[in-house]
Amino acid sequence: MSASTILLVGLTGFLFSAAATGPLGRLARRWGLVDRPGGHKAHARAVPYLGGIAIMLGTVVPAIAWFGLRDHTITVIVCGAVAVSLLGLIDDVAPLSPLTRLGVESVAATGVVLSGVRVPLTGGWVDAPLTILWIVVITNSFNLLDNVDGALGAITMGGAALLSATAFADGRQAVGLLLATLCYASLGFLPYNWSPAKVFMGDSGSLFIGFVIACSTALLTASRGTDAIIASLLLPTFVATVDTGVVLLSRARAGRPLLRGGTDHLSHRLHSFGFSVRLSALALAGAACLSGALNLAMALHFTSPLVTTVATVTAAIVLIAVLQKAQLPEPGRSLEPPIGISERL
Repeated sequence: MSASTILLVGLTGFLFSAAATGPLGRLARRWGLVDRPGGHKAHARAVPYLGGIAIMLGTVVPAIAWFGLRDHTITVIVCGAVAVSLLGLIDDVAPLSPLTRLGVESVAATGVVLSGVRVPLTGGWVDAPLTILWIVVITNSFNLLDNVDGALGAITMGGAALLSATAFADGRQAVGLLLATLCYASLGFLPYNWSPAKVFMGDSGSLFIGFVIACSTALLTASRGTDAIIASLLLPTFVATVDTGVVLLSRARAGRPLLRGGTDHLSHRLHSFGFSVRLSALALAGAACLSGALNLAMALHFTSPLVTTVATVTAAIVLIAVLQKAQLPEPGRSLEPPIGISERL
């Protein structure tokens, strides 16, 4: 596939997302679909949802228009991603129970696994449930990561671009194009979500992004050796994985409910080190680009898979431990005016 084709399809996704985000934000405000400040949330004003629908449309429509339904696996991934996006939209309108959300996500992930996507950890039947678990966990990790203006959009833009390049390097053109359109769609949404945010993507966007990236990383492990599988899973999802690890460990140590929201994510901890909202978003996006570049280098055989795996796992563990020491802001207190942090979980 030529670079001009990728650029053309990607620009279509960008224009789709950029053109749809503003009207969808105004529609959300008219319908009262806004994230209001209060409780554990750290933003200071009501901000409309539905930006995630623009990201979903900007990703899916160009990819399907180009490839159609010729690639069965990509079709199933797209259908599953649209399903979890709609699940997120319903949750934005009327919050669902965790069991309901996990149930729908598990069904979507099962469909992807039945289409042939499996992480070949053992070579046996256990790979199927492990892949389903991976997809569900990473989907929700990206949902958790949507907690500061501009961060998830910027992380997705950089991370999806490098994962797309990795897919093309592996000869996976369909998934490469899907990730490229996700990158451009995120770019189209980002100006509306940059601090101070005018529109939030909501769960419809963060769950969609997480599902696409989780399925794509699982699909790309099929062409990797056993010593590269762990790094191939962790590097494209490094920021989301570390964020989830930091949050769960800190809540467990403090004896707080693991699934209750709080201002204890990476973005909030970076703020305690003097980072502004925008700088926090840029730092997290930079980390996603760095880990994505390392994954691409490993795919191109520029780095040793074993050394890369050990370094990746060690870095994740060290960061999760070190970031426990950060002083956290008080729940419900705006980090800086104006801010617009949307805390999901």
